[in-house]
Amino acid sequence: MSASTGTTTDTTMTGLTFGQRLRATTDTHGPLCAGIDPHRALVESWGLGYDLDGLARFTDACVEAFAGHVGVVKPQSAFFEVFGSRGVAILEAAIAALREAGTLVILDAKRGDIGSTMAAYAEAYLGKDAVAPGDALTVSPYLGFESLRPALDLAAQTHRGVFVLALTSNPEGRSVQHARLRDTSVAESMVTSAAAENAAAAARGELGSVGLVVGATVGSAVQELQLDLAAVNGPLLSPGVGAQGGTTDDLRRVFGDALPNVLPASSREVLTAGPEVAALRDRALQTSASLAALLR
Repeated sequence: MSASTGTTTDTTMTGLTFGQRLRATTDTHGPLCAGIDPHRALVESWGLGYDLDGLARFTDACVEAFAGHVGVVKPQSAFFEVFGSRGVAILEAAIAALREAGTLVILDAKRGDIGSTMAAYAEAYLGKDAVAPGDALTVSPYLGFESLRPALDLAAQTHRGVFVLALTSNPEGRSVQHARLRDTSVAESMVTSAAAENAAAAARGELGSVGLVVGATVGSAVQELQLDLAAVNGPLLSPGVGAQGGTTDDLRRVFGDALPNVLPASSREVLTAGPEVAALRDRALQTSASLAALLR
């Protein structure tokens, strides 16, 4: 399956919410969210040139390995944007090919703005007429959670999802995410806001479609900030598993009762098995199986 061609069947039009589709696909394929991160060092480690041809060959191998075998894939938009419009075209084709195979796609673009600009981002990535929309989009709430309203509302209308940055592993994140206003940390306000968005789904006994991004290597921050991640009733995307140092013990420590809603994201740990498609697929399936044993 090539990432340079293909059309997509829009599974968002089935009437199922993103949360429902995510629960179904992780029950079938396991909880792994496999990354497609074609950064220079990784592309070159595969013996490819860091150019458009190398980008296309790297992406094609990932799509062939993951499509229909891994439940969720997360391409990092920045590594495609480096190559301008032709790089973005490769990304768009990869999204289409993955979704055609029934694999859910979370586009990692971390968009965030206000007013009409945020509305335009929402239309670009979540709208019914978007050129190559994924099933969900990562967003940044640090202009205020309500600045995301255009994306939240449009995602609900088009049966897509959003993942809101809440507690990241980078050291600089603490200065913002741990900051307090009237005894409430910024991270806690993201948790409670996401829970409110998912309240209707919770009442139906379903997984909500507004998720959070919580790093696997945040240590004791969840406990220190007294975050009730289980109450979010939404998917918890957790980058950092594997090569970035996150372990299964970290996942237990960080998420506790919320483990069944965790979507562990692994990029380098899986991608270093390339460039052979079979080796990539085997690594992804093995990783997903070991994570499933922990989370489910």
